[in-house]
Amino acid sequence: MRTLHFSTPGFWIVPLLAVFAATSLAQAPVPEKVSDQETELGQEVYKQLRDKGEIIESSPLYDSLKPVAEGIARVAQPRYPHPFKFFLVHETQPNAFATPGGNVYVVDSLLYFVKNTEQLAGTLCHEVSHTIHRDGIALMEKEQKIQEREVAAAILLGPTRAHIIAIALIGKLHSLGYSRDAESKADVTGSDICAQAGYNPWGLTWLFQDFQNADVRQIPQLLSDHPANGTRIQTLEKHFRDNPSSFSKFSRDPKSATPFSVPKDAPEVFLRADTKGGN
Repeated sequence: MRTLHFSTPGFWIVPLLAVFAATSLAQAPVPEKVSDQETELGQEVYKQLRDKGEIIESSPLYDSLKPVAEGIARVAQPRYPHPFKFFLVHETQPNAFATPGGNVYVVDSLLYFVKNTEQLAGTLCHEVSHTIHRDGIALMEKEQKIQEREVAAAILLGPTRAHIIAIALIGKLHSLGYSRDAESKADVTGSDICAQAGYNPWGLTWLFQDFQNADVRQIPQLLSDHPANGTRIQTLEKHFRDNPSSFSKFSRDPKSATPFSVPKDAPEVFLRADTKGGN
C-alpha cells in the first residue's frame, strides 16, 4: 500500500521526518489565476478537490507523469488559450478527467494500471482534447448547469454561482456525462496530438482492447459507462488509414510499446487548503 500523508489547514498530521522528506518530492503545479469564466470554473473545481483532500501536492509519481504530460502539453497548447496543468489526485478507481481552464486530473492508481507509456499518453491526449473542444462547458450548458431549486438552496448558504456549478461539474465528470460523439471526437483529436508529440496513437486502442478483456470490476471509471464495443476503435483505425502521412509510421503492434512503471508504494503528500494559490 502506498504511503499516504494527510494534512489539515492548521497542522500536518505526519511525522516530522516525513515533512522533511516531502520537500524533496516532485511537486504539483500552481493553478492558473482566474481570468475568465473557464478559469473561474476550473479554480472552483480545484478548490473542491483540494478541500476533499484529494489533490496530491508532492510524490515521486509526478516524476513519472511529468515527462509525458509536458510533451503532450507542448503540442496541445496552441489549441487552447490557458496553460495545461496536470495534477495527481487520490481516488478509489483509476481515472482521469479535465476541467475548463486547463487543469487535467490524473488519479494515482491510473499510473499503476496502464501497461505502457502509449496508453498513458493516449489517455492524457484524450482528456486535453475535451478541454480544447470545451466539452465541459457544453456539458454544463446542456444540463442547464444545475437545477434551479439547488441554486436557490445553495445561495442561502452563501457560495458563488461558480462554486455551485463546480460541484455539479465534478459529479458530471465522474459519472461520464459526455456523449459518445464527444468521446469519439476527443479520441480523434487526442490521436492527432499524440502523433504530433511523438507518442504512438495506437496506445489508446490498446487500452480499449485491454478494457474489453478485463474483469468488469477492474475497468476504470473513465470507460466503465462508455464501453469500447469496437466503435471507438473502428473510428480511430479509420482516422489512421485516412491520414497515412501522420500515422503510417506508428506500429499497431502492442509489442512495440514502451514499458511504463512507477515506484511501488510511492509516498504521497496531500495539498493543504492554505497552499498552492487555492484560496
